[in-house]
Amino acid sequence: MKAVGYIRVSTSEQAKEGVSLDNQTAKIKAYSDLNDFNLLEIINDPGMSGKNLKRPGINKLMKMIKKKEIDTIIVYKLDRLSRKVKDTLELIESFDKKGITFHSITEKIDTKSAMGKFFLNITASLAQMERDLISERTIDALNYKKSKMEKTGGDIPFGFDVTEKNILIKNKAEQKIISLICRSRKKGESLRAICRKLEEKGFRTKTGRLNWQPKVISSILKRTA
Repeated sequence: MKAVGYIRVSTSEQAKEGVSLDNQTAKIKAYSDLNDFNLLEIINDPGMSGKNLKRPGINKLMKMIKKKEIDTIIVYKLDRLSRKVKDTLELIESFDKKGITFHSITEKIDTKSAMGKFFLNITASLAQMERDLISERTIDALNYKKSKMEKTGGDIPFGFDVTEKNILIKNKAEQKIISLICRSRKKGESLRAICRKLEEKGFRTKTGRLNWQPKVISSILKRTA
């Protein structure tokens, strides 16, 4: 059977053991030899996110399928194809319609059999659930840090300073400016009008500038809402 391997890493995964391009390539070659596949090539998407299917390698793969040049597609791990269950299942369904067998080495998935197709759906759904749980835990952790007035990354928000222990404390001068911004907005003043008022009064931004931007005012209002 004429087979093609597909490998991918995102930039953040380059150094992770087991996910490297070299490791994926070696696993796919060994799997092909074991199953007597005629491995035509291994399509590579280096430094590409698995959040969507807009990748050169995926486009090349689909063109080969359309031209009926291959019978089998092999990946080292299911999430190399996509990190979204919907995209993964739709992509594999498109393979199936073209008579292409899909193999994922790590999960031991072979869509040639009914059991393989069933296991594919279960595995993809579990992977999605795991990512959702990680996302929920991350959000909970950030909310906890915010409740403790801990800085959670990025720039120090206007109206606050940060201690050596990474705790946010109110900056009295900037808090007075925030109060002025909120009062002005409640009166119906536009963002640009508020900018002009602050500039006329000589109030400076967090970076020490006298030039205020509407998006900065909007951001401050959102944080105080």
